[in-house]
Amino acid sequence: MAKKAETTPMQQQAVVNPSDWMEEFEGQLAVDIYQTPSDIVIKAPIAGVRPQDLDVTITDDTVTIRGERRDEALDQIEGYMVQECYWGSFSRMYQLPIAVDSDKAIAKLANGILTISIPKAAKARTKSIAVQLD
Repeated sequence: MAKKAETTPMQQQAVVNPSDWMEEFEGQLAVDIYQTPSDIVIKAPIAGVRPQDLDVTITDDTVTIRGERRDEALDQIEGYMVQECYWGSFSRMYQLPIAVDSDKAIAKLANGILTISIPKAAKARTKSIAVQLD
C-alpha cells in the first residue's frame, strides 16, 4: 500500500485563496515621498490610470490622492490562474510634516508614474544663519 503524501506547512500556505490575503491590501496606493530644499515631492506608480480618473487634493498640511484603475474586460474573463493586480478605486492620504504652498502645487503623469511637487511655504524653508560672538 502506497504511503499518503503529507503536506508541509509551506505547501499548505500555497493553497490559500489569494482573495483572502489580497483584501488586506485592496485600495492602497504605494508612494515615495521626499523633499528638496524647495519642494515636497510625492511619486506614486499608477499604471493604467487615466488622468481624468485621478483626484489630487492638497491642503496646507495634507495630500490626498484618489483614483480608479479600470479594466472593463475583467468581467468577461473566466478561469484566472493568478489575479494579483488591483482593479478598482484606491486612495492614499499623507499628512505633510511641514507647511506648503498648495496653490503652487503641480501634478504630472508620465510613464505610469504620478509626480506631485508641492512648494514648501516660505516660513517652512530651512535657512542657516551665522552665529555671532557676543
